Amino acid sequence: MLSKKAKYAIKALIFLAKASNDEKDLVLIAEISEKERIPKKFLEQILLELRRNAILVSRRGKEGGYKFGKNPSEISMGQVIRIVDGPLAMIPCVSHLFYEKCEECISEETCTIRNVMKVVRDGTANILDSTSIQDLVDGNGFAKLM
Repeated sequence: MLSKKAKYAIKALIFLAKASNDEKDLVLIAEISEKERIPKKFLEQILLELRRNAILVSRRGKEGGYKFGKNPSEISMGQVIRIVDGPLAMIPCVSHLFYEKCEECISEETCTIRNVMKVVRDGTANILDSTSIQDLVDGNGFAKLM
């Protein structure tokens, strides 16, 4: 299930992409919070995490705010979800980036649960990693996958 944190992160990035007519434009947290109905304190934490991962850059003060550190076409939904939520995989033994062997597992090669969850992970990752924030702004996020 997509967490509220990940959903808010994606909504904030879409808002920023729509609000930025120019790479110099900075958007205030308060504006994003109000327009997207995201609690301000929660949004602050999310945006800081995105800044730490070079998705966003910020400036403090009267002329401050947030803007993209990367082009929105280079930021995938999968990348954002991994930053704020961790692995896309439903079980750790099929995760690429956060792999852990299951304690009770006798054989990963013959584990039918693992085999199904690997297919689920691959399908999910394929969709999320090939859908950029810009795709969502342009309204063709899902259409290009069909």
